[in-house]
Amino acid sequence: MTNPETIKVGIIGGAGYTGGELLRLLLHHPHVEVAFVHSSSNAGKPLHAVHSDVLGDTTLHFSHESLETLLSRQSIHALFLCVGHGEAIKFFAVNEIPPHITVIDLSQDFRYAEGKNAEKWLYGLPELHRTALCLAREQGKNIANPGCFATAIQLALLPLAHAGQLPPEVHITGVTGSTGAGQSLSATSHFSWRAGNISVYKAFAHQHLREIHASLQHSVSVHSTTPQSPSTLHFVPMRGSFTRGILVSMYCRYNDSLEAARTLYAEYYKEHPFVQCTFVEKDTNTSNEAVLEAPDVKQVVGTNKCVLHLEKHDDMLFVVSVIDNLLKGASGQAVQNLNLAFGFPENAGLRLRGIAF
Repeated sequence: MTNPETIKVGIIGGAGYTGGELLRLLLHHPHVEVAFVHSSSNAGKPLHAVHSDVLGDTTLHFSHESLETLLSRQSIHALFLCVGHGEAIKFFAVNEIPPHITVIDLSQDFRYAEGKNAEKWLYGLPELHRTALCLAREQGKNIANPGCFATAIQLALLPLAHAGQLPPEVHITGVTGSTGAGQSLSATSHFSWRAGNISVYKAFAHQHLREIHASLQHSVSVHSTTPQSPSTLHFVPMRGSFTRGILVSMYCRYNDSLEAARTLYAEYYKEHPFVQCTFVEKDTNTSNEAVLEAPDVKQVVGTNKCVLHLEKHDDMLFVVSVIDNLLKGASGQAVQNLNLAFGFPENAGLRLRGIAF
């Protein structure tokens, strides 16, 4: 299918963290024009009244008109939903989306391809479903963007699932910044509570576990020739005293060598531009191990990258995964999915650099 050089997009729920991050990316995307940004709570205000950093980048104002009215004035190719969990389903219940518009939903409402959803929705993890995402528009499918913790954990485990080497149990700890909780205030998102603090929440019961299990089982069933029971994921999430970023560390039994793991991960991600892997390497002059430090959050904040680090300790494989929760964990990945669906270079609008200090 021939794609236009530039497409028009709309954003529903443009005043929150993910909506603002998405806006910043799309305003500088070489193949995208933002047609409208909808926000009921900020109707009529210029975008920079909420997202002060876009001052001078756009003259758009927030709209509160119905989708039908907006579409009668602006023909768009894609629509981003940056609404809260449970709100996307409500949006579809009262709005009829023309079939030529590809919807990319950043909530969790359509991440599970069950029943009617399986016919209309595709889970948008490019490192798992890239081929299908490239055909999504042609096949009339919408895209359900993965969760932030789900993205970091899946990218750490997919090579093992693909090779049929997932162990019976995986132990996972993850820390997320305050922006992962959304923009609405709560007792645990206030600065006075978060600053200098860390806490555990939803231990062993985080909502992203469901989509992680689904993806891992899909990868095993499609690629592995060895029947395998589902792995038990022991996941302890934490709230950190910083604004953005996720660091996940995990360990599991692995009977092969670190070199074998290195080959496995390098091979799996060789065609995926946003995942980088580091390892414990040998110094070729002295044959001593040159231990590379595991990545830190600042290495990826402000980018669409996931950096993975692998080590082997006795019979345990240790993996660290870091992402920016608002980019690779949300809006950056949504733009990556847009690029794939519309035939643009996968990294278009996403050549972003982190801030080291």
